[in-house]
Amino acid sequence: MFKKLRGDIGCILERDPAARSAWEVLTCYPGLHAIYIHKLSRWLWLNHLRWLGRFTSNLGRWLTGIEIHPGAKIGCCVFIDHGMGVVIGETAEVGDGCTIYQGVTLGGTSLYRGEKRHPTLGEGVVVGAGAKVLGGFLVGNGARIGSNAVVVKEVPAGATVVGIPGRLVEDPNIKQAERFAAYAVVQEHDDPYAKAIQSLVEQSKELERVVAALQEKLSSMEKDQQREQLRAVK
Repeated sequence: MFKKLRGDIGCILERDPAARSAWEVLTCYPGLHAIYIHKLSRWLWLNHLRWLGRFTSNLGRWLTGIEIHPGAKIGCCVFIDHGMGVVIGETAEVGDGCTIYQGVTLGGTSLYRGEKRHPTLGEGVVVGAGAKVLGGFLVGNGARIGSNAVVVKEVPAGATVVGIPGRLVEDPNIKQAERFAAYAVVQEHDDPYAKAIQSLVEQSKELERVVAALQEKLSSMEKDQQREQLRAVK
């Protein structure tokens, strides 16, 4: 128990530059508190004390602003940063070493009981603030979900997804140095949609320059023609 607690505190110290000491993390980080309240509520849930498990989960939501259903599976060294407004559904699974920021929803799109309704996050997944991951699919190991993205289908391991609906912005087959990305922000990787729009804007500007040059040339030709006509009349 204490070994796991030390590991959870250590992962927060590693990923959050604002954390200055283990005591600060232990006493001031609601994400850590929510995880350990969830451990209690899940133990009650698995031992058929379903109402008490839900009640304990609800107390955790009041205290931390983080709602984790007691049926959800949470791995070790999971860091819920800030955490206010995070919702993790009943059949969700969060792998070891994941990082989840405020306002994230791991939700379901089905109303049928007994089936896998919520997503599974692999190991080391980062989910940015405000992102919604909806459905019973897998988000692969090391994937990154950008802030405010809405993801409704499977994400390959190592991929980065942004936008509404979520779309890939980098090739998961490209090997990268393993590093933590706060809020799932990836430097030096542009959204292909944004690049395409930028290209269209640049083409539009070039067309405007060409049209302006043609208009200037036509105007010059008209003036020359008018001068020639005046000379002919004289």
